[in-house]
Amino acid sequence: MILAHPKLVCQGLGRSFDEFDVNLFELGVSDFVPADGLASISVVLGYVMATATSQGLAPADAIAALAGRFDPDVIDIPGGRARVRLEVTGAQACDAIVAGRRLRLRPATERAEPDAVLSADAATWKRIAADLRGGMEAFRADRLRIRGSLHVGVGFLAATSGAEEPGRLEFGTLRTRGFGAISMLSAGTGPETIVCLHGLGGTKASFLPTVNALADDYRVVALDLPGFGESDKPIGAPYDAPWFARSLFAAMDALGVERAHIAGNSMGGRVAIEAGLADRDRTGALLLLSPALAWLRARPWAPMLRALRPELGLIQPAPRPIVEAMVKRLVPSGNGGWTAAGIDEFLRAYLTRSGRAAFYAAARNIYLDEPHGDQGFWTRLESLQCDSLFVWGRKDTLVPIGFMKHVERALPTAGHVELPCGHVPQVERPRETHTAIRKFLAEL
Repeated sequence: MILAHPKLVCQGLGRSFDEFDVNLFELGVSDFVPADGLASISVVLGYVMATATSQGLAPADAIAALAGRFDPDVIDIPGGRARVRLEVTGAQACDAIVAGRRLRLRPATERAEPDAVLSADAATWKRIAADLRGGMEAFRADRLRIRGSLHVGVGFLAATSGAEEPGRLEFGTLRTRGFGAISMLSAGTGPETIVCLHGLGGTKASFLPTVNALADDYRVVALDLPGFGESDKPIGAPYDAPWFARSLFAAMDALGVERAHIAGNSMGGRVAIEAGLADRDRTGALLLLSPALAWLRARPWAPMLRALRPELGLIQPAPRPIVEAMVKRLVPSGNGGWTAAGIDEFLRAYLTRSGRAAFYAAARNIYLDEPHGDQGFWTRLESLQCDSLFVWGRKDTLVPIGFMKHVERALPTAGHVELPCGHVPQVERPRETHTAIRKFLAEL
């Protein structure tokens, strides 16, 4: 719907024409201009520019205030364009359209599919507009829900936070040699760097709690490993632990980081271990959160998986309704909170041909990781020299805590923490996980 009259636009935002403090209507104006010391801002919505103050905010004013703080240097939009739907409980939604370095507000339309949807009640939107850190705090507290792309949705919150201090949350793309574009988010300016690596099917967003918890004292960087999230997905790449470890070092080169602590969850933990085995000089401490480890039991599917090629994912039909229904049956709690957002992240990559092939290749390599022999995982693990902390979930069914006794035999000096959680400690038990990480690093 295109609103050609100012009164209709105001009504579309749930406000009357006369409720705006100042109304200034111009055709074709498309910039946001700070107006005065009260943080008034000019917002284009359809053919309308309306100024809204940050005092006594109504929902429309709160959203307008966010738009007025938009900083294009903080957000990294794939393809340079994105649509973020902003929903207010019981009121009309609007779309924030980011194109290059500009942001415009438009009434939401069902004809346009948003890249991300942010939903909250009116009181939460007001708090977000009034508090520079309000958006991320509301998201972590589940008062603000994000569906679709967390890269775009959280990036929007970061870009409209108004934060200007060094070390603010930022999104970006690293141009690497041999691994293409690697997507990242970062925060903090500490003297030491922690690089975070997600698990199979996950993205850098799974380490947002870690970035928030540790950025006061460290520079914390979370990557989308190649093949996942917003990073390039080269067809035919190995997608095994040694290849991922080399991509990590390439990303560190692009960041200008010579040495870093490595935090990894699940598959990312296995990559972190490989990095420590490959180059001790570049790898500081290893922070291993339910890391994927080579199977010690029989692997009956190994012969078949060795024969199958993951590139078959390129031609496999994958209708979204069918795939999404299957995933939600496998993850019964996937209708809300972090779990629902994680499913969205998985589906965004899996429903692309190259993302599907990358997922199959990485999963295949986890299963086929050789446990024994001269180059076997458990044989090589004994030579790991990095200071290492293992965080285990007592309810983890993917990497059961029973693996701990095998790690203790291979690495007698490693630290261990047991938590009452499943496979993603940094999300499920963030306070305990990050307290353990801080304590471990402080004692090195």
